[in-house]
Amino acid sequence: MPSSSSELELDSSSPTLCGWMPGRTGLDVAAEVRRLGLPTRVVILTTFARAGYLRRALDAGAGGYLLKDAPSATLAAAIRTVHAGGRAVDPELAADAWSEPDPLADREREVLRLTEDGLSNADIARRLHLSEGTVRNYLSEATHKLGAGNRIAAARQARERGWL
Repeated sequence: MPSSSSELELDSSSPTLCGWMPGRTGLDVAAEVRRLGLPTRVVILTTFARAGYLRRALDAGAGGYLLKDAPSATLAAAIRTVHAGGRAVDPELAADAWSEPDPLADREREVLRLTEDGLSNADIARRLHLSEGTVRNYLSEATHKLGAGNRIAAARQARERGWL
């Protein structure tokens, strides 16, 4: 068991199932496994049937992404496939994932997440070590790209599409 929330200890010789990870998401774990260069393979089981989450999971290094309500035989086959070095992705989500590309830049996503948290432009600027004008520019770009009426609507749309 990790001694702190910043450590990740995994045994790559057998599958590990994490049903609850305080302060972490499957995306966090996949990214950390990749960053550390571990041979561990990650399969994310989720309730989020959103193409944007799938894309982010694969970008983070997950070998599999399936919905929790998939039949047990499908889940077992997926785990075996990923353990053998392959990929296992819900086919319907896979088709959707590339039909609507994520138009947001990383910094636009970051600013929208903080907007969701209720932070003002000044607070976001302080948190990210940016000027308020730069924060306004990121929010304006994101709002325009999403065709939203304001920053709150932009954050909501990005969240609904799985981009945050």
